[in-house]
Amino acid sequence: MDAAMDDAGATGSEWDRGSGGAEAVLGLAGAGASLSVCYHEAFGPHADLILLEAGDDLLPDLLQGRVTVRGRPEEEAVLCTPSATYAMKFVGTSNSMFLIPPGEAVAASLRPDHTNEDATVASDASASIIKVAPGSIELVRTAPRLDKLRSLLRERPYVLDEDLGDGSEDRNGLYTWQDLCVLVQSSDSELLEGLNSLSAVEIDGFWRTVDVGSVNTVLDMILHNSVLHDWLPNALPETGVLSVMESDGFTHKIVTHCLSRFGTKVEQEAGSCWRLDERLVCLQFARRALSGGKMKLNSFMDKWERSLPSGMRADLQMLEGEVLYERLGAETWVHAFSVADLPLTPAERFAALFRERPRWEWKDLQPFIRDLRVPGASSEGLLIKYARRTQPSADADPIFTAR
Repeated sequence: MDAAMDDAGATGSEWDRGSGGAEAVLGLAGAGASLSVCYHEAFGPHADLILLEAGDDLLPDLLQGRVTVRGRPEEEAVLCTPSATYAMKFVGTSNSMFLIPPGEAVAASLRPDHTNEDATVASDASASIIKVAPGSIELVRTAPRLDKLRSLLRERPYVLDEDLGDGSEDRNGLYTWQDLCVLVQSSDSELLEGLNSLSAVEIDGFWRTVDVGSVNTVLDMILHNSVLHDWLPNALPETGVLSVMESDGFTHKIVTHCLSRFGTKVEQEAGSCWRLDERLVCLQFARRALSGGKMKLNSFMDKWERSLPSGMRADLQMLEGEVLYERLGAETWVHAFSVADLPLTPAERFAALFRERPRWEWKDLQPFIRDLRVPGASSEGLLIKYARRTQPSADADPIFTAR
């Protein structure tokens, strides 16, 4: 009964007029107490009133108005708090749930046909029913739906030529934070995490990814200048780097973005500096080496090692979740296959993986599923749900195929 006393339908003065209120129900004095109920004069379907079942942990956000319902007309709506996303599922019930608005308890009211109650009805105080609810909306924690975010940001990646400016005010393919909040079904916190995971940056008020060619150009120039100015890759002086790069025509925003993408900022007494991450830098050069397609492993390693900055070393372990190996006769081939390009929902992720390769060994499969995050489900549970495990012998590695 408590869920029926929702304030969402309780503020209208028309409902207070001549009706018994929810306060009368709340005031019942324990076991054995009773209260007459009757139809409110405005009793009806009231399709605009829907019950929402929420746990105690959600009440503060609900009562303080810190929740939003997100989704386009063609999508299933989700409810978002500042930090979490919940699927909204209607659950019907065979029991009668009465919605009783606030108001002073009065004598028994009218029937739905607005005729007077039978004289035999007790004249005690009663509560008036505005609606009989057929069920309620249940909230289930769910993963943010960020595949759409990736798709939106890929519409118009930032390129260095845009620094020149052409006076165009065309906004096609450009999205502000407010736009993304409307279009992407995710809490604000999860949306920001998604932007960071995609290496997006806010430029002139719009969230953008940076074109791969532009990223490579900026990274090359940072490394080139580090050689010219005798800067160590693990101690690039921020002021010096920005000054030199800006004199070469690169904006402060893009240079800082690339530094944060491939390194970590460190505060020192002499000033801020950046420590490049060897794995991230080497990985970027590996992607560049494989951009032309499948290669023999030996040829790839030779090309990769020759392209790396002085002092950095290639290691195949750096490429977990970024490449696939294939044995063809006596040769091993390698091609780009990045987890960053795979769908984020488990069903679509496993479908894409089994389209690429119908049989997977665990050591090959694990790097491509370990990033999946589904509230209430473990990686093992997802594996059982979407893959079938076979093991030819007790000492053989298990093989996973589509379920």
